[in-house]
Amino acid sequence: MENEIKLTKLAKCAGCGAKVGAGVLAQLLDGIKVHHDPNLLVGFDRSDDASVYKLSDDLALVQTVDFFPPVADDPYTFGAIAATNALSDVYAMGGEPKLALNIMAVPSSMSKEAVHDLLRGGYDKVYEAGALITGGHSILDDEPKYGLAVTGFVHPDKMLTNSGAKEGDVLLATKPIGIGVLTAAMKGGILDEDTLSLALKLMTTLNKYARDIMVKYNVHACTDITGFGVFGHLLEMAQGSDTEIHLDVNCFDFIPASLEFARMGLLPEGMYRNRTFAESSVDPGSVELAVQDLLYDPQTSGGLAIAVDPADADALLNELKPAVPSAQRWGTVRAYRGGKRIFLT
Repeated sequence: MENEIKLTKLAKCAGCGAKVGAGVLAQLLDGIKVHHDPNLLVGFDRSDDASVYKLSDDLALVQTVDFFPPVADDPYTFGAIAATNALSDVYAMGGEPKLALNIMAVPSSMSKEAVHDLLRGGYDKVYEAGALITGGHSILDDEPKYGLAVTGFVHPDKMLTNSGAKEGDVLLATKPIGIGVLTAAMKGGILDEDTLSLALKLMTTLNKYARDIMVKYNVHACTDITGFGVFGHLLEMAQGSDTEIHLDVNCFDFIPASLEFARMGLLPEGMYRNRTFAESSVDPGSVELAVQDLLYDPQTSGGLAIAVDPADADALLNELKPAVPSAQRWGTVRAYRGGKRIFLT
């Protein structure tokens, strides 16, 4: 049937693996003047997940946009993954999404049924989030792409950023690692059905459930782990907070198939971009190279990384366990001593 087109065959790279590297992005933004507005709480100069603008003493606007080429062959699934990923940036700021606009590029050869299914996948995830899609914009393009511009709200005093981590904080996470490697294997058609089902389930799980729990605790910083990989996003957290982060790799939940593929050398292009950006700030110790690779792996629709006060860490972790795909205690935040920012043990 016409609508059974394999979308990933139309794309050069998949999902968040298409993201411009953090180092390149910083160079592109360098020198662009940032206009001062006392109500702009978070702007593009902060390397954060979304912008935040204060509307009143008890209400701030959270805005973000995210889109990418297909990470799944099925149009409905691709739409659901892209929407889940776009909504995540609002959750990472501690906010609640309310409105969304479609951003879509489709080839003229793509059937009306396939486009309809793609949009339906996005709509279903937005509605699960308790938000509304109110319009959007579409263009013709040889390579399909889909995502959302999302608007949400947060109390200005309860806003979370990636730069608020404090010495002594415990770092928790909510999804396993290795999705980028799996999407590369998926594109190559070498994933078994069980692993494929797991990957799709992880990428379509909203970070809403983690967000709704974490805001009840004394959380100092948060980011979602997406295109820049674990090291890239945690480096931004450490730099923004002027701290260093110590990670215990034995506490990470690596997807077993991802580790096997990494040991075989099956790695997405985005992993190498992330390594170029973050490697000089990482002390890997004696950790296996394949494990290091997974920590540079670009995650499509990954989980949250949460820096929480140590007094609340156990309670938050225990409440997260039944509510998220994989609640993990990754490590701790320490005072910066100069030199490297991230240490592996």
